[in-house]
Amino acid sequence: MSSTVLVGTQWGDEGKGKICDLIARDFDCVVRYQGGNNAGHTIVVGDRKYGLHQVPSGIMYPECISVIGNGCVVNPKVLLEEIDMFEADGISTANLKVSGNAHVIMPYHMDLDGAFEELLGSHNIGTTKRGIGPCYQDKMARIGLRMQDLLDDGVFRDKLSRALDRVNPQLEKIFGLPMYTVDQICDEYLPMAERLRPYICESSRLLNDLIEQGKSILFEGAQATLLDIDHGTYPYVTSSSCTAGGAVTGSGVGLGNIDRVLGIMKAYITRVGSGPMPTELAYETDEGRTLTEEGYEYGVTTGRRRRCGWFDGVIANYAARVNGLTHIALTKLDVLSAFDTVKVCVAYECDGERYTTVPEHEAAFANAVPVYEELPGWKCDITGCRSFDELPQEARDYVARIEELAHAEVAFVSVGPDREQTINRSWK
Repeated sequence: MSSTVLVGTQWGDEGKGKICDLIARDFDCVVRYQGGNNAGHTIVVGDRKYGLHQVPSGIMYPECISVIGNGCVVNPKVLLEEIDMFEADGISTANLKVSGNAHVIMPYHMDLDGAFEELLGSHNIGTTKRGIGPCYQDKMARIGLRMQDLLDDGVFRDKLSRALDRVNPQLEKIFGLPMYTVDQICDEYLPMAERLRPYICESSRLLNDLIEQGKSILFEGAQATLLDIDHGTYPYVTSSSCTAGGAVTGSGVGLGNIDRVLGIMKAYITRVGSGPMPTELAYETDEGRTLTEEGYEYGVTTGRRRRCGWFDGVIANYAARVNGLTHIALTKLDVLSAFDTVKVCVAYECDGERYTTVPEHEAAFANAVPVYEELPGWKCDITGCRSFDELPQEARDYVARIEELAHAEVAFVSVGPDREQTINRSWK
């Protein structure tokens, strides 16, 4: 089994958790390589639904090593809550590892996140206010605290003191918020550090040792391509490298060790937060049905209603290019069964120019007008289909059109939330 990067290709919420959980059993290790608890992966096992925010999806398989990589930011409290949730359900976390180089989300990061958003007013980014952006800011400013720092009381106190020298004036003088003391934070964080000590490791060394042993690794991305700090719809993006390239920097594994890139695409498109979205629909559709309600499009992390629109082939083409997609997993095809016809965006019109891939200039994308093709719907229940040939012809034609637009093969088709409600066309 070769090593694979699993990446979201839209604005997140494509169903990465389900696909990762589905294929993780075939890998020896699953690595989460970026992001923090601003992401949510939903996994349904029988009648139990798990919302994962920090722990990689491989945790469901006890023989699989699950690694939170150095490119992630970690909220120790959230991580311990997830560990306790799994242990209470009889799911072992003995094979969970956390990179000592992953940065720690501090309480002041969450304060600053909310304060920055409020300061931006109507131009806010739409963050989850979980402290992710300010934590990455401190990482780049070289005043961040890492998981390894938690393991030494003296080191943690010293680095925290220097960080607070910079952070406290912002809290007090700019935002009028309470300041923090070293003791105040240590009293909360150091007890958590003792519980997390057995999980913290040198993750890059671990992963490269596994590769030398012939083991296979699944690199699990959070968020998605259009939220990538470099390649997304800036400034309405997250603060980490969500594209396939982030798997290398976020794990410490060389590019030559990655063989395949599996892009997760929802059969329509959704977005949470601010920023342009060319195919966005009004909340109510002409048929009286909504993609929001049919797909139950509410955020795992925030509970916010997602913005919904028809499938965007321009974004699919762009995501395939910047990630180097080798395969696609198409999710939530069953949601479209409710509609008489379905639309696919095949191009944008921007100030008289036609685009078939996402324009780099922010203004062009913000003013993009979608060019649609309308395809016949299938108007029947497909949740019981277990092979591609069992799908109605209209559904198969829809999948074929997505392949043409993305220039990549659809290897999986998801027709429901459960593991078994997935058609494997070509993945081995």
